[in-house]
Amino acid sequence: MAESTTRALVSAPPFIRLLAGLGQADAGRSPPVLTERLEQWIDWNHAVSLARALDQPPPPAPESVEDAVGEADCARAREALVQSINQEPLLARRPPPGSLATRDFAPYQERCLSLQRAMHSATGRLRGLLRDRLAAGPEPLARLAEVDALMEQVLSPREQRWLAAVPSLLAERFARLRPGADDAAAGPPSLSDDALDAFRQEMRDVLLAELDFRFQPLEALLAALRA
Repeated sequence: MAESTTRALVSAPPFIRLLAGLGQADAGRSPPVLTERLEQWIDWNHAVSLARALDQPPPPAPESVEDAVGEADCARAREALVQSINQEPLLARRPPPGSLATRDFAPYQERCLSLQRAMHSATGRLRGLLRDRLAAGPEPLARLAEVDALMEQVLSPREQRWLAAVPSLLAERFARLRPGADDAAAGPPSLSDDALDAFRQEMRDVLLAELDFRFQPLEALLAALRA
């Protein structure tokens, strides 16, 4: 079982590996193949819409494409988000002794949610603009734009539920790092400086991995535009 768990974790995307580590989840079970997953997630209404998008000519292209977005725009947006995570004061090493950040998880949760909202807003806008560019191109690209819009509609609710669990997993990790975390009778003592530094690094790693995850659809659309 240990060897199976290790193989599963190694083969999983970095974001999933980090979340599994935070939640101490059992990643040893073999996940269903993609076709089995999609069968569970796509209801018949969405399946009909997806089949229509694949079989019929794409809809007319938009009359105008707002500020055609490209690789440079995506790169700038991504770098800005990376900096906002890496330069977040709450995640800096050794904040002033006695600050609220050293005693309570609430400030970390607030910043996690804020950074997640920023990632969601930026990637959602860029993905829509990239689809507009695809829709204005040749028929294969226009068809891809329609399919991507449908897949986002189908998968986004499930994806958002997963991403919404990130703050809870971080909260569990924060609690486990407290001295005597397994002793229900113990009070909530402050984390040591070393434990806090380790938690801040883990939180940065998780947020950066989430950013990579959110940019994957954009990278696929950019690849289609380059082809």
